[in-house]
Amino acid sequence: MSRTVYVNGEYLPEEDAKISVFDRGFLMADGVYEVTSVLDGKLIDFAGHAKRLQRSLDELEMAAPCTADELLEIHRQLVRVNEVEDGLIYLQVTRGAADRDFAYPEDAEPSLVLFTQAKPGLADNPVAKKGIKVISIDDIRWGRRDIKTVQLLYPSMAKMAAKKAGVDDAWLVEDGVVTEGTSNNAYIVKDGRIITRQLSNDILHGITRAAVLRFAAEAQMKVEERAFTIAEAQDADEAFITSASSFVMPVVEIDGAALGAGTPGPVATRLRDIYLDEMRKAAV
Repeated sequence: MSRTVYVNGEYLPEEDAKISVFDRGFLMADGVYEVTSVLDGKLIDFAGHAKRLQRSLDELEMAAPCTADELLEIHRQLVRVNEVEDGLIYLQVTRGAADRDFAYPEDAEPSLVLFTQAKPGLADNPVAKKGIKVISIDDIRWGRRDIKTVQLLYPSMAKMAAKKAGVDDAWLVEDGVVTEGTSNNAYIVKDGRIITRQLSNDILHGITRAAVLRFAAEAQMKVEERAFTIAEAQDADEAFITSASSFVMPVVEIDGAALGAGTPGPVATRLRDIYLDEMRKAAV
């Protein structure tokens, strides 16, 4: 049975879903997106994702296709009709269809597409028990990484570089320091301090990041927001990443150097448990 997807006001079988070849998301990567996790049939941190979506739209002077309340109902309807217990909902907004031109069109209607991805046992990913390995590569993306655009070619290239190196992911490095992972925020832990890069245009303002740092503070953990080097990361006691789909995922090796005992550390493990517990309580 095919999935039901949402395209510009209609719920359609995926094989019938279509977007114009003149859509600027296709021609110009002129679009933004969000990914919201679903656990036990409920949405995780939807309000945070909706707020960041609006910020991305505002930064690109792009019209919102609907209200946040309408967007919530679309998410819930897709969860219902696709019977998603655990998984993801991908949302994409583009500036719409118009004749190809570098200047923004004045009369295009924004396009809105959503679809689900079922991932049974998403919160029980066995990889979290053993951790992931990463390599470092140069960060050559554009300068507005705080806008969650659909310009994902370089992160895809970085993921493939990691795959070819026989590891799980890559950390991106610019001016000698780590910016973030390919699709996640990066952290190290040293002497009980959680260290992660401060917010700026250089990194995505992660929704999971915000929640995890809030929970860490509530648990009396020390948090230091600053840049760090790969050498510093290799010397750390532990490391981890956060994202909407991986939650809190331990990192056990960086550029071939094992961290600590080469197994997930206590800070990352505790934060993952806290995050999943608190987010399940607040899910909508």
